[in-house]
Amino acid sequence: MNDLIEKLMLSLNTGFIDKSIISHDDLLPDILVNDQENNRKVLTTINRELLECDEFWISAAFLTMGGFASIVNTLIELELRNIKGKVLVSQYLNFTQPNALTELSKFSNLELKISDTDNFHSKGYVFKRGHLYNLIIGSSNLTAEALSVNKEWNLKVSAHRDSKIVDLFFKEFHSSYNKAIKVTDDYIDYYRHIYNQKALSEKIVNNAVLEKYQILFQPNKMQKIALKKIEHLRELGINKAILISATGTGKTLLSAFDVKTFSPKKFLFVVHRENIARKSMSEYKKVFGGELNCGAYIGSDRDTSSDFIFSTIQTISKDNHLEKFNRDHFDYIVIDETHRAGAESYKKIINYFAPKFLLGMTATPDRTDGFDIFTHFDHNIAYEIRLKEALSENMLCPFHYYGVTDIKVDGEVIDDKANFNMLTKDERVDNIIKKIKLYGTYDGVTRGLIFCSRKAEAHSLSLKFNERRFKTISLTGENSESDRIDAINRLETDNNDERIDYIFTVDIFNEGIDIPKINQVIMLRPTQSAIIFVQQLGRGLRKVDGKEYLTVIDFIGNYNNNYLIPIALYGDKSYNKDTIRKLIVTGNEMIPGSSTVNFDRISRERIFNSIDNTNLQTKRELQRDYKLLKFKLGRVPQMIDFVNHDERDPYAFVSYSKSYFNFVEDFGDLSENSIDDSQKGLLEIFSEHINNSKRIEESLLINELFHNERINIFF
Repeated sequence: MNDLIEKLMLSLNTGFIDKSIISHDDLLPDILVNDQENNRKVLTTINRELLECDEFWISAAFLTMGGFASIVNTLIELELRNIKGKVLVSQYLNFTQPNALTELSKFSNLELKISDTDNFHSKGYVFKRGHLYNLIIGSSNLTAEALSVNKEWNLKVSAHRDSKIVDLFFKEFHSSYNKAIKVTDDYIDYYRHIYNQKALSEKIVNNAVLEKYQILFQPNKMQKIALKKIEHLRELGINKAILISATGTGKTLLSAFDVKTFSPKKFLFVVHRENIARKSMSEYKKVFGGELNCGAYIGSDRDTSSDFIFSTIQTISKDNHLEKFNRDHFDYIVIDETHRAGAESYKKIINYFAPKFLLGMTATPDRTDGFDIFTHFDHNIAYEIRLKEALSENMLCPFHYYGVTDIKVDGEVIDDKANFNMLTKDERVDNIIKKIKLYGTYDGVTRGLIFCSRKAEAHSLSLKFNERRFKTISLTGENSESDRIDAINRLETDNNDERIDYIFTVDIFNEGIDIPKINQVIMLRPTQSAIIFVQQLGRGLRKVDGKEYLTVIDFIGNYNNNYLIPIALYGDKSYNKDTIRKLIVTGNEMIPGSSTVNFDRISRERIFNSIDNTNLQTKRELQRDYKLLKFKLGRVPQMIDFVNHDERDPYAFVSYSKSYFNFVEDFGDLSENSIDDSQKGLLEIFSEHINNSKRIEESLLINELFHNERINIFF
């Protein structure tokens, strides 16, 4: 007791009198803010305080499903430990969401009440730890934006249980809490009616405004930067370039903005699926407005006279179709999904036509088959919008990822070698459904994709879900294009009689498909590739009106490649084990915007075990990453290039080959720049022991000695 009081006294002196006094960091007064540049979120402190407390009290005017989703994993753990809490929210402005009330009221350890006064707007979080109380008072409501994105100020102070501030808080809290209404099913039904009426009124008003003031689509911040970069390339006389842009960031619209600027007389858009070609035509009309003279050259549609033609690679690449156009017929050509450019059909188009400008677009340029797609565009990268940057700029729908433990079946842990019977046991199916219901969706209506390991698994699980009153179908590569289109339409429809809850699939929806309304993605397969993981995640990241966030549930078994999960989620390609571990520990701080990443205890341990037991610096992987960056740059990469392009930690090449020079030479890229053995030995010593980022001052001293005859050092 006396020790705690002494620490509190010292921290108060530091916090309120003299900042130079050294005291206990955990007890210091603090201002909690959301600061993306410095990876700070109010959410981080709220979650930590919840996990460390004996009891808690929350008063927040607004509660949303996004706010609930941000802390649900923490709440689950608190319920298991029977940590009690009181939560007071408000009906003020009818902003609190009824679905969030429903979900929060399910926790047996919580008492939930709602104030129906017109002026309730308080925000306070109090956590008890023994005789210590941590109070957070400020502006953050229980919404995803307030906890992670918005400009918020919250003061955190620590106080003894007998302090005046703790006494005043509880007097104020209980004054409001005792007058508030207990949240019951009947109350939620009553409030849901009021909330839905308000939502409907707002929708009618918004639609009327949009109808009255229809304006053409305009580029967002990152698209404007990309457009300037493309224009600059053309000013330099460059006539071809590749645009790398994460799934859902609006590549098609971006290309339309640039085509509008270029103003070609004849234009060609090429993609690999008919439905995407027709959707792209629609997107271009939104940008150009009015009657755009465009047509389709797909299958039996053979429009050759329109100024803007949208075609599929399967049609336009055939000789009898190419011959209908002169080589210089099109002034501007866009080739979507350019990572496929290694295929003969794509190469045929690129080699045949001679447009004034050629733009390739892809979300995943890093092919693993050894083909260099960048050479088709003379290694001109117009711009690169990565997933992390897109989330930062609010270009994508935020997501809440939950890494959960795949259960034991018949006493066996599901791993990479799990047989079909284990994957489709009723025990596992029931657990999947339990977790799906637990994490849910923002509006209670499910439109989900479930990625499976095998075709038979997808078919069997779909049947078992249907037996449990879900409406699902399974799709594999054996299904026709019309089957896929019909399934997508049924997933997106608002007609409850026709709508399905889930599509079970095996990889066919990794790319090249647009289902904006998807609000849940379920991973039931081991992660074999960070690229595929991001592609599958990206299926649900496209923004659409009314869509608040994407729920991602990843069932993590005892898989060898679990280390790829944090690499994919955080976009870190350093393959540095310490960096990957740090990402998992820091959690949501490193995820931009209001998105969150959450692992349960066992799944987290499985990822750590995978990191510990996997060699992340094999010769094959090092050569792959070296080659990919070489393709991108169009030259032999330097070590600093790996840093500048956020690629693999360049010191990995030193660890493997004793020096980067040795690695490049072994790869066969230094035949004309060989050095003798003594020079190699000196370079190895420098690489391994001096320039290894552990003692930076030694490298700085050597650099000074290289450029100066002598240096003076003063201590």
